[in-house]
Amino acid sequence: MNDLERVRKEIEKLKEDIRYHDFRYYVLSDPEISDKEYDDLLRKLKRLEEAYPQFVSSDSPTQRVSGGILEGFPTTKHVVKMLSLDNVYWWEELKDWEEKVKRMLSNSDELDYLVELKIDGVSCSLTYHRGKLTLSATRGDGEIGEDITANVRTIKTVPLQLLGKDFPSLLEVRGEIYMDKKDFQRINKDRLNKGEPLFANPRNAVSGSLKLLDPKLVSERGLKCFIHSFGRSEGIEFSSQKDFLDKIKNWGLRINPHNKYCSNLKEVEDYYNYWCDNRESLDYEVDGLVVKVNSFKLQKELGTTLKSPRWAIAYKFPAHQATTTVEDIEFGVGRTGIITPVAILKPVECGGVTISRVTLHNFEEVERLDVRVKDTVLIERAGDVIPKVVKVVVSKRRGKEKKIEVPKNCPVCGEKIVKEKEAEVYWYCINPNCPAKLKNSLLHFASRLAMDIEGMGESVVDELVDRGMVKSIVDIYKLKKDDFLKLPLFKEKKAEKLFMAIQKSKESSLARFIYGLGIRHIGEKASRIIANRFTDIDKFFELKKEDFESIPEIGTIMAECLVNFFSSPQTKKLIKEFKSLGLKLKEEIIPVKSNILSGKKFVFTGELESFTRKEAEKLVEELGGKCSSSVNKNIDFVVVGKLPGSKFKVAKELGVKIIDEDEFKKLVGI
Repeated sequence: MNDLERVRKEIEKLKEDIRYHDFRYYVLSDPEISDKEYDDLLRKLKRLEEAYPQFVSSDSPTQRVSGGILEGFPTTKHVVKMLSLDNVYWWEELKDWEEKVKRMLSNSDELDYLVELKIDGVSCSLTYHRGKLTLSATRGDGEIGEDITANVRTIKTVPLQLLGKDFPSLLEVRGEIYMDKKDFQRINKDRLNKGEPLFANPRNAVSGSLKLLDPKLVSERGLKCFIHSFGRSEGIEFSSQKDFLDKIKNWGLRINPHNKYCSNLKEVEDYYNYWCDNRESLDYEVDGLVVKVNSFKLQKELGTTLKSPRWAIAYKFPAHQATTTVEDIEFGVGRTGIITPVAILKPVECGGVTISRVTLHNFEEVERLDVRVKDTVLIERAGDVIPKVVKVVVSKRRGKEKKIEVPKNCPVCGEKIVKEKEAEVYWYCINPNCPAKLKNSLLHFASRLAMDIEGMGESVVDELVDRGMVKSIVDIYKLKKDDFLKLPLFKEKKAEKLFMAIQKSKESSLARFIYGLGIRHIGEKASRIIANRFTDIDKFFELKKEDFESIPEIGTIMAECLVNFFSSPQTKKLIKEFKSLGLKLKEEIIPVKSNILSGKKFVFTGELESFTRKEAEKLVEELGGKCSSSVNKNIDFVVVGKLPGSKFKVAKELGVKIIDEDEFKKLVGI
C-alpha cells in the first residue's frame, strides 16, 4: 500500500468515526467520548484534508459550513408533494376524524396509530443518494420548494452520510427544523443588544435563519432537526410508520424519542392529556400531536386531498391566552434606530409567568390590530415564546380609548424619524448620536472591518458610556491615556495600547470610516465602492439620490439611506468634529500600475497561502482588473484556494474558468 492510499484510508476511517460519534451525541444523546477527544478527531481530519485536498469530499464532517455567500435560493420541484395537515382541537373532532377514516377503509380492524409531537418549526425534505445528502428543500407551495441544502448541511443533527450499509440507494424523508428555547432566547437577546427587531417565536427564528445567505451565520443559530415522515425510496419498502422510524434511526437519522405507538384512539387521548400538562418540560416548542394511521397499506388506501393526507391529523393544544388592559405605550429605539411600540399592560399571569409588557413590533401591526391605550386585549404566550397581542376585545370599549400615533420625533434624542420608503413598515431615528444607539454604534465603529480599534470591546464601551466619558462616537478621539486608567482592570500598559489603537485608527481609509458609521443598508463592500467613487467625505453632503444611484451596485433604498444620513445637520456637525480631531476622511485610490488585467473580473474562494483575500483583490485592482464577491457568467476567473466554498461549485456549473493560486500568481507576474 503506497503512502497516498494509506492517507486516504486514514481519512475515511476518521470520517466514519466522527459520523458515529455525531450519531451518539446528536441523535442518541449518549456520547461515548469527551468533547476534547471529539475535537481532536475533527482537528486531525482537518489537518489531513488540508494537506491532501484531493481527498476532501462534500460529505466530510469538516464541510458542514460552506465558505461562501449563497446567491439566493434556487427552486426545486418535489417528486412527491409535501402536504400540510388538517387540524382538530377537541376530542369530539378527533373522534369524527376517526369515523371518517373508518368509513373510507375496506377493513378498519387493523387500524392503529403512531403519535408524534408536533414540533413548532419549519418543514423540510432531505434526499439521500447512496447514503449521501444531496438535496434539502423547504415545503414551499407543496409542489415547488427552495433548495436550502447549503444551510441544512450546517445542522449537526442532520447526517451528511447515512450510517450502516443496508440503506436504500435513494431515500427521501421529511422532517421539522426547529430551535431550542434557550437558543431562541440567546438570539433574541443578541438582537435586542444590537437594536434589531426581535423574532416573535422560535418558528419565525428558524424560518429567518434558513433564509440567511451565509451558511456560516446559519451554523451559529443552533438549529436542530427531527425526521418524522416518509417521502420516497428505491430498493426498500416500509410496512408502517413505526417500521419506517425504527429503520431510519439505525441509519443515523434523528427521530423524536417521544413518538408513541397507540393501538386505539383512547390511548391517543391519554397521551394528548399527558402532554397538555407536561409540554413545558420540553426544551423546544410543541403545539400539538400528529396522529398518523400506522399502516402504510392503509395510508395508501386512504390517499390524500389536494393539500392534506387523509391518514393524518394534527391534534392541537390549546394556546396559553389571557385578557388584560393596555395601560400605556412606550417607544423603544434600537441600535439601527428602529422605533418599536411597546404596550405596557396591567400585569396578568399567562403561560406560567406574569406579563406586564409586550412588543407591538411596528406601527403597521398597531394599525392592523387597531390597538389603543386602555383597550382590553387578548394576549397569547406558548411556552417561553415572547407574548403577543392576538386581538382587541372591541366589545369592551367604552369610548375613552386613545389611538396610538407614530411619534414625530425620536422619543430619546428628539431628532426627526423617517421611513425609507412608503411601503416600509419601520420608522427610524437617523441621529447618529442618539444615546439609545450609542453603545452598539461604538462597537460597530471599532470593529475589525470598520476602524479596527483593538481592545475596544463590550465591557470597555459599557464603562465609557455609563460613566458619561463618551456621549458620541467622536468622543473616543478626545480620550487621553489617563482616562482609561480610571476604568476597572486598566493598568498602564493596557491603557497605552488602547490609546495608541485609537490614534492609529485616524489613518484608516474613508471606506472603513463610512462603514463604521453604521448607515442602514450600507455594508463594507458598498462603503468601499462609494469611497472609491467620491474619495472625499465633504463631497457626500452635496450628493443627491441620483448621484449615488449612478453607481451600478447602489440601489434606490441604499441611495435614499445615504441622502437621509448626510443631509442631517447632526451628521454634518459630527463629520466636522471628526476632521478637527485629525481624521483625514479621504480615500487613497489604488493606482493602476499596469493594465494587464484590464477588463478582467475575478472572484476568490477558499484560503490563499501567499496573501490574504484583500491583498489579492488589491493586486488585481492595481493591474486594472476588478473583483466581485459573487460568481456569474460575466466572471473571467475564479481563483480557488484551500477548502473552497459554494462559489467553486457555482463556477463549475456555469463553466467559468477556474484557476489555482499558482496559476493566479503566473497571471499577475509573480
